[in-house]
Amino acid sequence: MQTYNTIVNFIQSGGIWMVPIAIALGFGLAIAIERFVFLNNAREDNRELWEKLLGLLGQGQYDQAGAAAAESDTAIGRIMSHGLSRLRSARRREDVEMALEESLMETIPELERRTHYLATLANVATLLGLLGTIIGLIQAFTAISGVNPAEKADLLSASISVAMNTTAFGLMVAIPLLLIHSWLQSVTSEVVDSLEMASIKFLNLMQLRETQDA
Repeated sequence: MQTYNTIVNFIQSGGIWMVPIAIALGFGLAIAIERFVFLNNAREDNRELWEKLLGLLGQGQYDQAGAAAAESDTAIGRIMSHGLSRLRSARRREDVEMALEESLMETIPELERRTHYLATLANVATLLGLLGTIIGLIQAFTAISGVNPAEKADLLSASISVAMNTTAFGLMVAIPLLLIHSWLQSVTSEVVDSLEMASIKFLNLMQLRETQDA
């Protein structure tokens, strides 16, 4: 209960500038949770579908692989479906490779969507905290201008302590958001790398199959 009261007093002492910082925190957490769930599901679904496609491609069952990829809404499904559809009309490796790259370029923005907002919200929270502190200090100095000199030191010390709450809160919001942003970027890079690796393996399997048929 004491901890709760301390937190409430801390927020109330910061004044109105605590509200937009808290809003930035709320938006940041919402984005972080949504991206975490999306990327985690994408990673698992891509791995599951790729294991299935790899078996079909290794056996030269391109039609079955194309059907399985077309039925899936995963990133790897869309990329492989695009590449396999191009394989039916163009046998050259370069044409299929271009189709895979095109589909990959369309897929990457979906994986990176909204993640960059976390860094923006972290910067906004920091700047709002500084702005709140500066305005609080201006108000403090203005308020003590007509106060008895003997009371100025104590009043100014208390006012500065309150004004600094917004900067502290802004940093407490910004630091976790920046860490989450970096972590989500690393997860996104991992997913993108797996898609690129799958594309290369698909091209190599296709070339190996053509060499064996020849």
